[in-house]
Amino acid sequence: MDLSQKNNDEKYCRDCGKIINLRAEICPGCGCRQIFGIGSEKNKIVAALLAIFLGGFGGHKFYLGRTGAGILYLLFCWTFIPTVISFIEGLIFLGMSDIKFQMKYGG
Repeated sequence: MDLSQKNNDEKYCRDCGKIINLRAEICPGCGCRQIFGIGSEKNKIVAALLAIFLGGFGGHKFYLGRTGAGILYLLFCWTFIPTVISFIEGLIFLGMSDIKFQMKYGG
């Protein structure tokens, strides 16, 4: 796994996490075909801030494409349980490496 910083014209491989060219169709490291149009790379700082400040309403879940979980958070926001959980999730996002975050939530 490549731990160097990526540039604006690079992305992480969906399979191995290696930094590759943004327009690459196949990862030169593992040979995995890159899927286009499914999603885009998500910013972990944005996700963390949404989780901390709007997490009780599922803001971070909607941002990350987890619509079902976002609706669940929205339905139970009156209990304040999603608020506590999302605050913890926000801290986890901040502590997570960029590569691990993109492999889990990125496109």
